[in-house]
Amino acid sequence: MDTRPILFFDSGVGGLSIVDPARAALPDAPFVYAADSAGFPYGTKSESEIAARVPVLLGRLAERYRPRLIVIACNTASTIALPVVRAALDLPVVGTVPAIKPAASLSKTRTIGVLGTEATVRQAYVDDLAAKFAGDCTVLRYGSAALVEMAEAKLHGRVVATERYAGVLDGLFSQPGGDVIDVIVNACTHFPLVEAELAAAAPGVRFVDGGPGIARRIVHLMQGESWSGAGEGVAVFTRLGDEERALGPALAAHGFGRIEQL
Repeated sequence: MDTRPILFFDSGVGGLSIVDPARAALPDAPFVYAADSAGFPYGTKSESEIAARVPVLLGRLAERYRPRLIVIACNTASTIALPVVRAALDLPVVGTVPAIKPAASLSKTRTIGVLGTEATVRQAYVDDLAAKFAGDCTVLRYGSAALVEMAEAKLHGRVVATERYAGVLDGLFSQPGGDVIDVIVNACTHFPLVEAELAAAAPGVRFVDGGPGIARRIVHLMQGESWSGAGEGVAVFTRLGDEERALGPALAAHGFGRIEQL
């Protein structure tokens, strides 16, 4: 039986928000989750650092785990390194991009927010998505490294003060025209992990992310593939210390019962 997995890659644990809809769509597929904990976080790094780092790491991961498909479950890495990775690897690679198209289709006020990392929201790729799919909308952006850390803290079981979520969202709402935002794009895979907290801080605002669309894309690319059974999922870290080991219960809850170091 074919035991080659689908491999998900992120700087931290944010990509678990992509894993969950993918697992629901393909429950018998074996998954590997790779986190570049030694390089975390990506959102505050330069484009050149990410463009150099990600293809090398994915090459090593592909050599070790022989995946049949790779999902870059990170908006920052996808918007910067996806073309280079696809050129370097002889297997399908799916990227994660801000869900501006569905956000525009949902907005009644024609004002949407894009909440991501600093590295993601400044990319020309986001300009292109906004022009193509939200040309009649005002698209406001805000980059937050703090929200990435807050999502990681939640998975570690640490308490985050509720007012901190409102503080992050104020980075969008306080901009000119931000008071009429009715849809926010969670343009970092970490942010759906704290969507309930964000929604509580912004009643009446809808949040969208790319997870369901990525799951549909994976299913499409894997049509006709046979699966040997999901088995025990593997989580692999580029640095494996106490912080990473403390994520064991959260990873197990998402189907990853074994932890390794790259």
